[in-house]
Amino acid sequence: MALTPETLPRHELNGLPVRVVESDDSSRVGLEGRVVIETTKTLSIEIRDDGESRVVMVPKSGSTFEFAITDDAAEDAKSSGTASKLADTQPATFEQSDGADGAGEDVAYVTVDGSRLLSRPARRTETSGDSPWQ
Repeated sequence: MALTPETLPRHELNGLPVRVVESDDSSRVGLEGRVVIETTKTLSIEIRDDGESRVVMVPKSGSTFEFAITDDAAEDAKSSGTASKLADTQPATFEQSDGADGAGEDVAYVTVDGSRLLSRPARRTETSGDSPWQ
């Protein structure tokens, strides 16, 4: 299954750039980095500041996340009108990797309520059996 804005909650989230858009804990709003660990109830986000790296655990429940996806998924999202919730308030600062030709990749922003992600990651991405994520 291709990674698109519609299927993002059913995919592996580790390694995706993410930003905390809303949270019950106001100190977590605006945190951004890469997902390094996903558990049933939390996302651990690696944040890099001034050459230093730290990992912050953010509960899924009570939080809204904005993920950056690239390539074909970004093209699909642009054609369907997906936009960043923060587009009017903050510049996009997610890191973009350079392609072989030196041009940056297209990026689409997908906003997901953390409650949609509450389950074991492996169970959420299953495509057989009685999984509600099929």
